[in-house]
Amino acid sequence: MNDDTVVGRPTIEFWYEFASSYSYLAVMRIEALAAAADVRVEWRPFLLGPVFMSLGWNDSPFNIYPPKGRYMWRDLERLCARYRLRLTRPSVFPRNALLAARVACHGQREPWIGAFSRMVMEANFADDRDIGSEQLITELLSSLSLPAAALIAAARQPAGKEALRRQTERACELGLFGAPSFVVGEELFWGNDRLEEALDWARGRSTLPPLG
Repeated sequence: MNDDTVVGRPTIEFWYEFASSYSYLAVMRIEALAAAADVRVEWRPFLLGPVFMSLGWNDSPFNIYPPKGRYMWRDLERLCARYRLRLTRPSVFPRNALLAARVACHGQREPWIGAFSRMVMEANFADDRDIGSEQLITELLSSLSLPAAALIAAARQPAGKEALRRQTERACELGLFGAPSFVVGEELFWGNDRLEEALDWARGRSTLPPLG
């Protein structure tokens, strides 16, 4: 049964970027945690570049502010060890994730979106592979027994490009300023370390009054 048919099941919007280091952690963890919490995940791949540009940044803040970047990579090492995730610092950061994001946006309601997203993240942050490569994206889709050529072609159609553009615009409208982010109703949670809190909120465990 498609998750969309489950009436009344709490839902969390998961906004992530394939070039985002902390999104790597959240992508690898969210599906199992959400299943245990009986919360439905709406996958929302988007691009951080336009978001950063709207904030006056022309690069990742981890590159703009070197001390912040050094801290992030060490923090990522600690967290990957904690979560037992492989980590190889990408030789290019942030990587061009446009094609991967378009394919993910095209398939964000499909049952393979979680597996595909994890494979892209592992390619980038565990294997230091170029996730902007059509060859790699074809390889990953094919390994999931999916029609790679057709999916890539659809993602590159004007409608596919427009879908990702609109989704990124929606991220800005929601007030997102980084990834990963989680949206539950009107409540925004930012950062991998807020994943569990966002799931609790979706399940109605908040002790705070509603916004407004």
